[in-house]
Amino acid sequence: MSKSHAKVTVDHQFKSTDPEQVFDAWLDPTLIGQWMFGPRLREEEVLRISVDPRVEGSFSFLVLRDGQKLNHIGKYLEINRPARLVFTWGIRQDPPASSEVSIDIVRWRAGSKLTLTHKLHPHWAAYAKRTEAGWTTMLGVLDEVLSSTSSD
Repeated sequence: MSKSHAKVTVDHQFKSTDPEQVFDAWLDPTLIGQWMFGPRLREEEVLRISVDPRVEGSFSFLVLRDGQKLNHIGKYLEINRPARLVFTWGIRQDPPASSEVSIDIVRWRAGSKLTLTHKLHPHWAAYAKRTEAGWTTMLGVLDEVLSSTSSD
């Protein structure tokens, strides 16, 4: 009997950031290191962030957390700037249990609305609430980073 995927959905409204800026923050290594990983989120050091932002291209986000190197890896499945981004998501040290993340961005009032859907591999289904909280926090930090860069 196979277990089913758990699905997490998180929405975030960016009050004054256009969809292109929000979209690009998912593919820019410098920005990724400011909002997805690092000291703004948790006690960790970003060791390397590399992206090959094309369909079938891959990414690797290597961080040092609690004395352990974690390599978040994935492959881009769909890139439709500035509206949609889909990629696999996993950690290299895990058994091969990738999940899939889709990002949909629309213009909303003076800014953008992002809807993130993370379809967790059944192996990680028990972490759905923690995954939702993590993405919610990261999107809040992304909003802060984009707001500060647009006001510079």
